[in-house]
Amino acid sequence: MNGEKSSGRAAYALALPTWIVLGVFFLAPLFVLFVISFGQRATYGGLKPIADLGAYVASGKFLAQYARSLHPIYVQIFWRSIWMAVVTTALCLAISYPVAYYIAVVAPARRRNLLLGLVVVPFWTSFLIRTYAWMFILRTEGLINRVLVGTGLSAQPIELLYNDFSVLLGLIYGELPFMILPLYASLEKLDLSLLEASADLGAPARSTFWRVTVPLTMPGIVAGIILVFVPSLGQFIVSDLLGGAKTILAGNLIQNQFAVARNRPFGSAIAFELTAAVLLLLFLYALYSRRRGEDVLL
Repeated sequence: MNGEKSSGRAAYALALPTWIVLGVFFLAPLFVLFVISFGQRATYGGLKPIADLGAYVASGKFLAQYARSLHPIYVQIFWRSIWMAVVTTALCLAISYPVAYYIAVVAPARRRNLLLGLVVVPFWTSFLIRTYAWMFILRTEGLINRVLVGTGLSAQPIELLYNDFSVLLGLIYGELPFMILPLYASLEKLDLSLLEASADLGAPARSTFWRVTVPLTMPGIVAGIILVFVPSLGQFIVSDLLGGAKTILAGNLIQNQFAVARNRPFGSAIAFELTAAVLLLLFLYALYSRRRGEDVLL
């Protein structure tokens, strides 16, 4: 009995630094953000002092920033952020699955480390620099337009920059490794004898893929979706550089409220709404993982 208590205390002691870091760098800022979101902007920025807190709460003014976020112009920005994140995630999954499958299953074992190294090579360079590189590639005088005009495929340069296409391209390029790596981790553990058994039983390759391969690699698929969708939803660098003023996402709106408009309460409200949406996704993923674990045990 004493041994169990000692081991439990040791486990809590080992986990204590992690909880301290999470509390200081995540929970505490999130709480501050939550409190500020109920305030009001002062005339020259900052927070407006509240003389009577009870009357302020009773009047419902503490929800003014959240009510403002429901304005059609902001709802449109939220909707654009969601559908661009969904499209980015779907395209990353469609591109990454064949790549991860080839690396984990088809490619010779001696080449897998090299191929995985090529996947993570972009991480060796700053994401900001890589985004600027895409600006030089996509602009009117960029590489793509020079090739199109030089080969006669286009009579004049095509507007590839400062639109939704360029933003999607930048998002997919930036988030692709985060989809490939978890898919590879799942596919590497795939028991190939199950695929052979499915083929021996007369199942076509397409049926084997959808009924055997995909269900067994579903944890990697879900993890990749979370890792891509969450950062895509709050992205602002790509949309700011590649989309210009034509493509504003929720991340850009939050940045503008803190850096330009100096409206911390409204920026905090939007940021907290975005954070709540992300936490909800992570909670659903945790429920999925738990239920899948229970199904495996049964």
